[in-house]
Amino acid sequence: MAIFFSQLPKIVFLSVIILAASYLPIPSLLSRSLSRLTQLKQHLSFNPSPALPKPPAIARPDRKFATMAYERELEIALLAVQRATLLTKSVYSSHSKGTLSKSDSSPVTIGDFGAQALIISSIKHAFPEDEVVGEEDANDLRQNGGLKDLVWDLVQKAKLEDSAAEDRIGGPIQSPDKMLDALDSGGSEGGAKGRIWALDPIDGTKGFLRGGQYAVCLALMVDGVPTVGVIGCPNLPVDDQAPLDSSIGADADGKEGKGVLFGAVKGEGASSRALGKGTLQAEQSIKMKPLDDITQATFCESVEAGHSSHGDQAAIASKLGITKPSVRMDSQAKYASIARGAGDLYLRLPTSKTYQEKIWDHAAGVVLVQEAGGEVTDAWGKPLNFSVGRTLKENKGVVAAPKAVFPRVIDAVKEVLDAKQ
Repeated sequence: MAIFFSQLPKIVFLSVIILAASYLPIPSLLSRSLSRLTQLKQHLSFNPSPALPKPPAIARPDRKFATMAYERELEIALLAVQRATLLTKSVYSSHSKGTLSKSDSSPVTIGDFGAQALIISSIKHAFPEDEVVGEEDANDLRQNGGLKDLVWDLVQKAKLEDSAAEDRIGGPIQSPDKMLDALDSGGSEGGAKGRIWALDPIDGTKGFLRGGQYAVCLALMVDGVPTVGVIGCPNLPVDDQAPLDSSIGADADGKEGKGVLFGAVKGEGASSRALGKGTLQAEQSIKMKPLDDITQATFCESVEAGHSSHGDQAAIASKLGITKPSVRMDSQAKYASIARGAGDLYLRLPTSKTYQEKIWDHAAGVVLVQEAGGEVTDAWGKPLNFSVGRTLKENKGVVAAPKAVFPRVIDAVKEVLDAKQ
């Protein structure tokens, strides 16, 4: 009854219109009243218009987190790193790796240049306003035409062999000069504001040259916080349960069952999948291994004594009661190995008071370990600060371990380092 009275004015008005119609010619009635009748019909309708149906969700069998934050960033990063990793594998299998020396005496290969050009072109194509902190620039290629041509040929070959990825992520490099421009787009100085990608096209170049472990690493930092991390490890076993042993640091035999692509987004977990071509392979979630007895831990460290103090790390292992020998390997493959539970601890203690860690050597690995249930700080327990430029100048050393045992590990690290003061 209440509804009837609320609509009474409209009903009366409609009745007047109908009554007036009896005194008007039919054409006049139609022309003057039809639109008003339509409006009144809408007002008198008690049933709301049905909502438009939502488009069906897109099935994504290769993606665990269908509505995750930074989903597009993760997909672009995974596909770009996968394609670049395939390029580096093709370089390794060739007879000449195009090695030269930079001013800091570290070896550089055509794989570094090719991988960086491919990845940056994809990132800038998808996110043109984002900045990139890359390890390499194009100066050496501008001075060496033969090397430039060699890298250009590799980039073109990688695009053709992985054309499915080209269709999905874009970033075409149309000429050698555009390739050089892409390389030079990695010159950001980093900072605490905005979206900045940290890229290491071949992390562990010496491992790459000797046939050991290396990685292609890419991370998105948002306002100075590592948020998306992707690591391609062509020489790690696909099996997440495969144990680490001393041979892992020098094993690039190219056999089946090797080649892993790791990915993580802050707050969304971490995953691994086999390296593929074009499309992404099925993923599986990874977690750090529960460590009930720290004396049984496997700890990873760098191959190069100049990168990390082997003596201090042995003293820490002894203090923790660890008797198993360390596993030495190059690159952020160490972060990936402990994140999936193949190893337990990662120690990288400073060898020099003046050395500053580069952000591209750690950003992706930090996201991966944190999302797999671990904690990462410097040697004194301070969070790693990625917001102060291209280096971690406010930190010394790196310690990564499962959260449950991290306090005990960092205490042992501090005891050993304090004893040296």
